[in-house]
Amino acid sequence: MIESVFFINLDTSIIRMTKNIRIHLADDHQIIIHGIQTLLNTVPNFEVVGFSLNGTTVFEDVTNNHADVLVLDISMPEKDGIEVVKEFKLKGFPCKVIILSSYDDLKLIKEIMDMGVTGYLTKQCAGDSIIEAVQAVANGEEYFCETIREKIFSHATKNNPKLSTYKPNVNPLLTEREIEIVILIALEYSGKEISEQLFISTNTVETHRKNIMKKLKAKNTIGIVKYAMNNHLVIS
Repeated sequence: MIESVFFINLDTSIIRMTKNIRIHLADDHQIIIHGIQTLLNTVPNFEVVGFSLNGTTVFEDVTNNHADVLVLDISMPEKDGIEVVKEFKLKGFPCKVIILSSYDDLKLIKEIMDMGVTGYLTKQCAGDSIIEAVQAVANGEEYFCETIREKIFSHATKNNPKLSTYKPNVNPLLTEREIEIVILIALEYSGKEISEQLFISTNTVETHRKNIMKKLKAKNTIGIVKYAMNNHLVIS
């Protein structure tokens, strides 16, 4: 009885066609697909156009429904998420991928992001982050859920003696990611090093840097460093 309800709710033929971000879901658990679709359908410009229950059908399904964003479980039967991503990359099909996974191993995440994936969420935080993730990735941005982002930053700054443990009230206009960029700039990381440490592109780093300078009204990188020191984000 429950499964039949899922199939009714997953019938994409009844979804309104006025939405303009087309999303495909791939997970071997129908209840997870149903839950994610329910969340995504609350956003007017999101359209869930299909779903896959095993890895072997994902590429064909996405090419047929022309999804803009693929939300992909890494532990798919028959062909896992990594192999699916490799297939998309090999065949050059333009679809932005968000990985949904129970794994938070940084080595695995780095490997996946290097393959061209632009979003990574743990299943524990998917309910809070999936809408924001789809919007960000559709806009050409990289996205990590909060727990993964914090773990990446913690690893990047591990054992750095200049990193302050003080938690100041910083500029409320700065996002958590921008604060991390400010700290790394003040710790003398180059744009390329920040990119490598945070698993994001150099273009994304540069975009963050420009936004930070605008928000802080800083004329150059020195202004960002001074801000970090004056607000005790780093130890001078």
